[in-house]
Amino acid sequence: MTTTSAAQAFAALHDPAAPLRLANAWDVASARIVEAAGAPAVATTSAGVAWSLGSPDGDVLGRERAVDLVRRVVAAVGVPVSADIEGGFGADPDGVAETVAAVVRAGAAGINIEDGPRDPADQAERLAAARAAAGPELYVNARVDTYLFGLGEPGPARLDETLRRAEAYLAAGASGIFVPGTTDPAVVAELAKGIPAPLNVLVGPGAPSVSELGALGVARVSLGSSVAEAAYAVARRAAAELLASGTYGAVADGLEYGDLNALLRGDA
Repeated sequence: MTTTSAAQAFAALHDPAAPLRLANAWDVASARIVEAAGAPAVATTSAGVAWSLGSPDGDVLGRERAVDLVRRVVAAVGVPVSADIEGGFGADPDGVAETVAAVVRAGAAGINIEDGPRDPADQAERLAAARAAAGPELYVNARVDTYLFGLGEPGPARLDETLRRAEAYLAAGASGIFVPGTTDPAVVAELAKGIPAPLNVLVGPGAPSVSELGALGVARVSLGSSVAEAAYAVARRAAAELLASGTYGAVADGLEYGDLNALLRGDA
């Protein structure tokens, strides 16, 4: 699959009638596991990637290491890969463009880029640079962090600010909008109604089901860093149990060694 065909296939998966379901991966093994489960695409989680490489999340991991991970994941799976590139691993739009160009060369079909505390006008410039570097096909998912970080006044004002940012980011070249931090059906419905592009939300325990979110207009759901968090929680529970009681129940439901090894050999 060429990068262009992968990007086109990935974009076509964004459909509220059957929302794209992304159990985000953070290394080759987790990407292979997600693909083997039947996923039509793999998306990375920037937090999980950073943690696995010994770095905190939040634009601390260097561009080269982030892109190298994308390259290895793309080479390891046969489905389109969307790369979470945090804020773009660049201090300015030119830096973001350099990152995106490198991610495209690595074979990614899409990117996820977040605004966080940045000024929306500055973020729009970064997204425009990303689009220029990406070309017309790459799926650019613009993350709006108003709900995740509690930016602005709650209620209608926060919704309005989210929609304003979404409009600006789409005008700058984004393909879709990612609004983590809320799965409230009333809010999600208003977001889907007000954003003329595929809407992505972050899901987890307690969130509406994928089908319920699709009925509200959501085209893409992501587990984000929660899968990596759950994996590391097993490591902590296992270590604590072993050291405290000398027992091993925390690792009872792990993947079989042979199954995981076969998956990495490529013969599973």
